[in-house]
Order: sequence, then C-alpha cells, then structure tokens
Amino acid sequence: MSRKERSVIIVILALVALMVAADIITDTKEGVAIWHVLVEGGTGLAALFGIFYFLKGSYDLRHKLSDSISENIKLKKESEDWKRESEKYIEGLSKSIDLQLTKWALSEAEKEVALLLLKGLSLKEIAEVRHTSEKTARVQAASIYSKSGLAGRSELAAFFLEDLLQPQSFESSKPHV
Repeated sequence: MSRKERSVIIVILALVALMVAADIITDTKEGVAIWHVLVEGGTGLAALFGIFYFLKGSYDLRHKLSDSISENIKLKKESEDWKRESEKYIEGLSKSIDLQLTKWALSEAEKEVALLLLKGLSLKEIAEVRHTSEKTARVQAASIYSKSGLAGRSELAAFFLEDLLQPQSFESSKPHV
C-alpha cells in the first residue's frame, strides 16, 4: 500500500471518528438510549484503532526501509572494498587465464567465448552478447573444449577455479603432486 493510500485511509478514519464523537455528544444531549451511545462509541474507538494501526504500520515501514537502506550501503561498501583489495589478484588471474587460453591456441573469438562461459553465461546469452547465433556460440564452445582437452563447461571452470576455491583447512591435507 502506498504512502498516499495510507494517508487517505487515515484521514477518512479520522473524519469517521470526529463525526461519531459529534454524534455521541448530540445523542447524549438528546437523551438517546445508552446502548446506542455505546455502539457509536465502539465505532469511534474502532476508527481510532484503525488510525493507530496505520500510523504504526507506516512508522514500522519507514524504520525497515531505513534499516534496509543502511544495510544496502554497508553491503555496497563491502563489495567495493573487496573489489579494491582483490584487484591485483583478479588482474593476475585474468592474465593467467588469458595465458592459458593462448597456450591452447584459441582464437580471439574463442577466448571471448571461454571467458563468458567461465562467467556462467548460457550459450544463448553468449550469442546475444556477441551478436552471433546460438549455433556459432555452440561451435566455438565445442572448439574450446576440443583444443583444451576438456569435456565441457564444468571442467573448464574447474581447470581455472579448483585450487582457488578450496577452504584453507583443505590446503594442509591436500596431497602435493
């Protein structure tokens, strides 16, 4: 529900509460039965409860939004810090990957496809990014696998990432070859 819709409902409920209060005052002066005044009083209280409910909901929503914005800012900062701290390693990894792709004698187009495969793009997405057909992307991927001696995308990713993704505790137990 938008802020404007909440405001409209609050104003309507406030008007209902005021009209009920005015009617109760008039009714008590005219000597109307007590049950009638109590029913109208309950209606007025229900309207006041509705106002309170919507105001509390708006207050809670603003605080949740504020907390979410703060968390988002914190996560963006963490992401930027990680990128900045990892930049030299990422650059080194990129160079190492490019060197290996060159050793496999991949063409520039095949290198580009290989990098997109490593990033997790589907063949359809690779074709769209490179403005080629999906069949072309599939043929280039097959050529990459053939030249590298790898069976597919998972082996390609594992070739470059396997040693990077092991937890530190596995390093000591890993057999040295």
